[in-house]
Order: sequence, then structure tokens, then C-alpha cells
Amino acid sequence: PFDNKQDFEDATRGFIATIDEPSITDETGKEVYGLTVWDFLRQEAPASANPSLWRQGQLNRIHGLFEVLPGKIYQIRGFDLANMTFIRSDNGWIVIDVLLSKETALAGYNLLKKHVEDLPVKAVIYTHPHVDHFAGIDAILENAPNKPEAIEIIGPKGFFEDAVSENLMAGVAMGRRATYMYGRSLPKNEKGNIGTGLGQTTAAGTTGLVPPTREISEEGETLRIDGVEIVFMSVPGAEAPSEIMMYFPGMKAFCVAEEINRTLHNLLTLRGAKVRNGQLWSKYIDRAITECGDQVEVSFSTHHWPTWGNKNIVAYWEKQRDLYRYLHDQTLHLANQGYTPREIAEMIKLPSSIANEFANRGYYGTVSHNVKAQYQMYFGWFDGIPAHLNPLPPVEEGKKYVEAIGGEDEIMKKAREAYNQGEYRWTATLLNHLVFANPKHKPARQLLADTYAQLGYQAESGPWRNFYLTGAQELRNGVVKGPTPNTASPDTVRAMTPEMFFDYLAVHINGEKAGNAKSVFNIDLGNDGGKYKLELENGVLNHTANAQAKEADATLTLDRATLNKIILKEETLKQAEDKGEVKISGNGAKLDEMLGYMDPFDFWFNIVTP
Repeated sequence: PFDNKQDFEDATRGFIATIDEPSITDETGKEVYGLTVWDFLRQEAPASANPSLWRQGQLNRIHGLFEVLPGKIYQIRGFDLANMTFIRSDNGWIVIDVLLSKETALAGYNLLKKHVEDLPVKAVIYTHPHVDHFAGIDAILENAPNKPEAIEIIGPKGFFEDAVSENLMAGVAMGRRATYMYGRSLPKNEKGNIGTGLGQTTAAGTTGLVPPTREISEEGETLRIDGVEIVFMSVPGAEAPSEIMMYFPGMKAFCVAEEINRTLHNLLTLRGAKVRNGQLWSKYIDRAITECGDQVEVSFSTHHWPTWGNKNIVAYWEKQRDLYRYLHDQTLHLANQGYTPREIAEMIKLPSSIANEFANRGYYGTVSHNVKAQYQMYFGWFDGIPAHLNPLPPVEEGKKYVEAIGGEDEIMKKAREAYNQGEYRWTATLLNHLVFANPKHKPARQLLADTYAQLGYQAESGPWRNFYLTGAQELRNGVVKGPTPNTASPDTVRAMTPEMFFDYLAVHINGEKAGNAKSVFNIDLGNDGGKYKLELENGVLNHTANAQAKEADATLTLDRATLNKIILKEETLKQAEDKGEVKISGNGAKLDEMLGYMDPFDFWFNIVTP
């Protein structure tokens, strides 16, 4: 119902001010997050964009400081992918989530201090361990009028471990796919990036990680922070591995974290992550309705805009609850009738009572890929069809496909016919086989790029649009290597336990090359780091804590600070040894041999071509 303008009223309600500059920049003047770059969204939706996604972009581009509850709750929105919320306590501020970068968080914090009040920060609360919610922490700790040690940092149980490990082991591949999902290389215009649905895009600034001083571990745990009563609701294993929602009884306000949004969320994010449980997600929302639905008057999230009024809130929550439960239950309903994930994705249509709500549209997640995620959660990647058990890899399959259809010219003929008839999904299938069989076939690359562009223009999902359009761009121009995102920031590296670091090393071992190698090393990280035994055998690098081999090939003695510098590539192992920061005794050649089995990871690997 495009004539319903309630979302626009809610998204602008309580507006106080925004910054005058066109973008948020770092100390060098480099843009971290653009604000006016999205102004093109003010016009009507063009033919190159799904009008529903365009509308979502119009809402998400609204930026600044907003008063959610007079004198009590304020939000910074549109300065980053997520929101930052300030709760007025008796003598200061309680901050909920701190954005993705120091620069965007500081811009928002300064806006609050300028237009409302500069008060001591009593606590910072992390709702969950996704980077867009915690990495701007230094802006608060370094700029609050009180000392950092006086600020309590609260997070859900397991937050710190989840924050460190979430993107570490598979960080390079996740990061590369995220360049597609968030359209980072796309121009921001009507034929490019118009937003991700959950927000506009991610900031590109300085990230930090400070562990909580207090974890919320008990269900229904209640704290009183500087006069403000907060009832916490633990909701792990749905949108994030650890997460908390919270109710403020004195204000009748509920922070839904990222469990309730103005979009269908992801049950499997396209950048890659562990599958999320739609049934569990639904039950958490139901618990919020049961426990607070008769009281709540303000519902605010860590993304998007708030909702006011008890009836409005409960109706909104109920439909979000039923959205995730419907996808979960109907996937299993059809799977138990023998349908495969691709078939189920075509068959499931949301009831109009759910689908006709803007908040339930697939701007971020989609019915299609969320259904496949629920199937995967129960059955894994295999759909039960024997032909899919061990198919040919893409290049070999592509060559056979081209041969079977009658050669490259015949593929191109059929692809052009399909394209002209608007059968873009089939066109993409045909041409993808040809491009993988012959990536130098320029007409195939061009037509596949045009096909991806059409699919992108049609997509209601921001990530789908960005995937299609980034694929089209790389088919036309090749992979243009931009600044490489740091999947292991300094704070993350310093936060890694030695066990995490050794697991991270093990992923870099080329098992085929190291298959016949055998070596044992003792690692002594001193009193603060502990002692470890590393064993390379059968192409696997194992480690054991609190152990030392009697007959090690070599022993390395270094402190944790030196190890951090080596991980961060601030110096090499050889440089550290020359400086006397590392002592190597025994057969150093065996250590060099082991390091030689470790492969570096090239971030900018191909996706749309072999």
C-alpha cells in the first residue's frame, strides 16, 4: 500500500538536528560515511529500481538525531548501517550500541552533546556481537566527560568470544562476499547501490573492540543503572549467536535489538554465516509479546525507526513473529512431502496478511533464500537427488553444458532469445555455464552482465540487487582491487586467545603440500600467554594448551605483545628474532618448513568467473 505514509511520519518523528557536512570523515579527511550521497533517492523510483526497495532506501537515508521519548530516549539514525541509542538516566547517559566505526559514533555523540546535553556516560550496552553494533566504542570511551574506567560495559553472555570468532576463521571469504552484499564497489545512484534494506551501507572507518565488564547471563536479569530499571531478555541463536533485548518498565519502552526490524531479516546472510533458526526467532518475539505486550508504548530497534502506541506495537510484533514461524514451518511442511529446497523456494508465498506489511517485505533477507536456509538447517546442503550428490565442478560442468547444447554460438543464440523474452533467470543459467567454460568470451560476459543488471533492477532485496549489479560490474571491468578490508583488526588480534590464533594458523596450512610433513614445536608465551605444543602431521596443525613436547624440533619463546605485532604484520618473525624479541632454539629450519606450508589468502578472488 504505497499510499500509506505512516513509516515516513515515524521515521521523521522527533527530528532534532543533523550535521551540516555532506559526509562523515576521518582525521585525514577521508570519507567514512556519505550522507548527501543518497539524496538522489528523493525523486520518484526510476525504471532501474524496484519501487518497494527504493521506498525503503528513502526511509533509511533519513539521518540525524531524533527524540524517541521526550527527555528520556534519543537515537542517532542514518549515520551508519545501525542505530545508536541514548537513554537518559538520573545523572547521565546509557548508550545502546555504538555503530561500526569510531568516526560515525563520534559524529552522533557530538550531535547529542550539542543539541541535548553533555552528561557522564554511565554504561554502554552491546546488544549483540555483530561489528556494526560495537566497533565504534572508542568514540564514547575517549570523549565522555567521565573516565573510561567509570563506564560499565554490558553485553550478552558469550559476546566477547563471539565478536572475536564471528568473522575470523572464514574472514577473507566472508569479507569478499560482503563486498557484493553491501555493494561496496557500486556507484550510489539509480543504476547502482540504493541501500541494503537494513540500512544504507556500512561505514569505512576505525573499528575497536572493548570487552564487556559485565555479562547478562540469566534470563530475566534486572539491573538498575543510575536510577533506570532494565529487564533483560536473552535471545541467543536467532539473529546472532548471543543477543539481548531489554525492557525499560519506567518508560514503557522496549529495545528489540535486531530481532524485530522493518524488513524480513536473514535466516542465512548472503555474505556467509551459520544458519539461523526461524522457529527460535519467532518464539523470542512471542516471549516479548507475552511478557511486555500489555505494557509497552514505545518499541525501538538497533536498525530503522521506532513504533509508538501499544496496539501498533503489538500488531507489528505479532506479524514479525508469524513471518519467521511461517517460513520455518512451511519449509518443513513441504520438505516432509519430498520437495527440494529450490522447489520449496518457488512454492512458498507469504499470506497477504503478512506480505502486505512493509515491515515484512524482503528488503534484506528474502523468502527465497530464507526458505533454503531453513531446509539447510535440518537437512544440510544435499537435497536428496542423486545427480546432485557429486556434480561436476563449475568449469567442467560448463564445458559439458556448452557441448551438449551445440557449442558457444548456439548458447549465445538461445541466451539472446531468452533475454529478449525477459527470461532473465534462464538467461543467467545459460550464460554462466558459457562464461565458466570460456571466461574470455566477451559477448557472453557482456550479455550475462546485462542479464544480471536486469535481475538487479527487479530485486526487492538490497543484497540481491547489490550481488547482481556487482557481478555485472566485474564481468564488464574485471575485479578492480580496492582497499582491502581488514578482517582481523588490531583490537580483534589483541583479543584473540592463543587457542584462537593457533586455530587460525591451522586454516592456512596447505594440507596437500604438508601431507607427509611431521614436526613438533614448543611455544612459550611467558607468564601472561602460557605454554603450548604445536604438532604438524597428516596435513593438520594441532595445538595443546599447557603442554610442552620432550623432544620438540624447535622452541619459540616470545611474549604476547610480540606475537600480536607478527600477526598484524607490523614485523616479521625474522625481524623480531633479530631484535631479540623472539628466541628460537633447536632446528629453526623445521619452523621455516612449517611456515612454508601456509598459504596466504587473496581477498580479491574471482566470483563471477573461474
